[in-house]
This record gives sequence, structure tokens and C-alpha cells, in this order.
Amino acid sequence: MAASVEIALVGGSADGQHVTVELDPNDRPPLTHHHVGPGGLAEADIYELESVDADARTWCYRWRGPAV
Repeated sequence: MAASVEIALVGGSADGQHVTVELDPNDRPPLTHHHVGPGGLAEADIYELESVDADARTWCYRWRGPAV
């Protein structure tokens, strides 16, 4: 079973929420997260991974804009 981590969403419509993602074989989360809106993928927001503290291996997903 792959390891997972909870990451905060910063900005956009999901600001303050958290998502749980699986880590890759190098113990890193996915580079982006698509947060699906009430209208499905047509209203999704794109969040991009940022390092909060490289030594502590903590991250956040920062809002970059709508997926469309």
C-alpha cells in the first residue's frame, strides 16, 4: 500500500480545505491537484504543489486558476 499525506489547499474556491494524496515511489505528492467544482470537471480549479518546509517535507497546493 502506498503512503499518503494530507495537504492544504491555498486560495481559490477550496481555500482552507485539505486533500489526501498518495506519495510516489520517491515519497513526493503529485505536482498538481484538480479540485472538482459543483459543476464537475467543467468547474475544476487547478492547484500546484509548493514546498512549505523542505526539511520537514511539508507541502501545500496553491491555486493557479480554473482548469478551463
